[in-house]
Amino acid sequence: MTGSIVLRGGAVLTLDDAHRVLPGEDVLVTGGEIAAIGPALEVPAGTTEIDAAGGIVMPGMIDTHRHLWQTAMRGYGADWTLTQYFVWYYLEWGKVFRPEDIHAGNVLGAWEALEAGVTTTVDWSHGLQTTQHADAAADALESVPGRFVLAYGNIQDAPATWTATPDFRDFVSRRTGGDLGFQLAFDVTGDPAFPEKPAFEVARELGVPVTTHAGVWGATGDDGIRLMHDHGFMTPETIYVHSASLSADSYHRIAATGGSASVSTESEQSAGQGYPSTWALRQYGIPVSLSMDTSVWWSGDLFSAMRTTLGADRSREHLEAHAKGETVTHAALRAEQVVEWATRGGAAALGRSDIGSLEVGKKADVVLLKNEHSPVSFPLLNPYGHVAFQAQRGDVHTVLVGGRIVKRDGRLVDVDLPAVRRQVESTVDHLRGQLGEEAWAKGMNPDVPEAKILDNPYTYTTYQSESTHGG
Repeated sequence: MTGSIVLRGGAVLTLDDAHRVLPGEDVLVTGGEIAAIGPALEVPAGTTEIDAAGGIVMPGMIDTHRHLWQTAMRGYGADWTLTQYFVWYYLEWGKVFRPEDIHAGNVLGAWEALEAGVTTTVDWSHGLQTTQHADAAADALESVPGRFVLAYGNIQDAPATWTATPDFRDFVSRRTGGDLGFQLAFDVTGDPAFPEKPAFEVARELGVPVTTHAGVWGATGDDGIRLMHDHGFMTPETIYVHSASLSADSYHRIAATGGSASVSTESEQSAGQGYPSTWALRQYGIPVSLSMDTSVWWSGDLFSAMRTTLGADRSREHLEAHAKGETVTHAALRAEQVVEWATRGGAAALGRSDIGSLEVGKKADVVLLKNEHSPVSFPLLNPYGHVAFQAQRGDVHTVLVGGRIVKRDGRLVDVDLPAVRRQVESTVDHLRGQLGEEAWAKGMNPDVPEAKILDNPYTYTTYQSESTHGG
């Protein structure tokens, strides 16, 4: 449906500059944009009516860093460390992905994002070994009715090499400039020779942003930030993913040049890039957006990102205070802030002032959270707290992208999931066949380090004896 649509009577989280929360109001969508917000709106004849009473109407969420091409391996790396991830994709098996495997992962991941209310996703696509792989990635994204940014990368080759090829230039001329957004995705190792400089020069020539994994323990750190800064390649459009293992000097450089950080808290907590960085980023005034990284490990929805980010930030705040013998009596990071990071924060990182909030004239990327079959749906007392701590993807009732309904009544619209499943099954069969059963099983079940239980000076016998005799 692409005609006029009105969502009636929900609690509207505008996420506008004033962060207005409008209880029991309507949102009218016409021509792909938000036409009006208010109580009991008069609407054009034939308008599609959606009952939002008892629910929350909010902007579509925005994920600024997700490796969609890995989605066909959902959950495979649940017990990996970052080292095992690097070995599997970068050194051993990343090269066996065919263009059709990139396509399968992207289609599955793109629909997964929409189903969870994520209306804009940056596909951090660093598996593009050839432009045939890149075309497959772009084709997949363009086949799904969401907003996507293709962040073009290739972990199998040096950035200076793949950005200089005629095939890459041909891809850029053919596939960019339309609705599909475009970034360059590569990392800066900190090598004093700065081998990534030519790739930055290509980005500057093309006028496209760079997104880079920065502050990843043991991989990218302060030396990379310094090289980018000293050569003038840190810009307001640059997105620093993770930003977890950086010094105060690097944070100052990011803040001074206007860049932003994409924080993937589930990833940083589990994989080892460093402690999730929002507690530090807030100190330097660095803008934040949220992301899910990859479904090969974690979930693919920003409810998880908001929840884990609040938990990690508050945990660090308490730990820092306890180390000084102090007690935190008022939490600095609020639920409202992480909801903003999941919406407006992503829009700001992508330079999109037309999305990220519900305001008249903006693109109608709208999400309705409502689940009449769940006891968790009521009472609705604190809308921001409800979104951040109570809601989940199953509560996403309706999703609009540019005024088009892509999910309604809890079900995706116009998606052929059996066809998507067949693509993904073909990819899994291919990968499993390439690895062989032994390597496939070993990759999914890495060795468990031996753990020594500490000697315990207490025994149950001693405790029992003392308690029996009044000890």
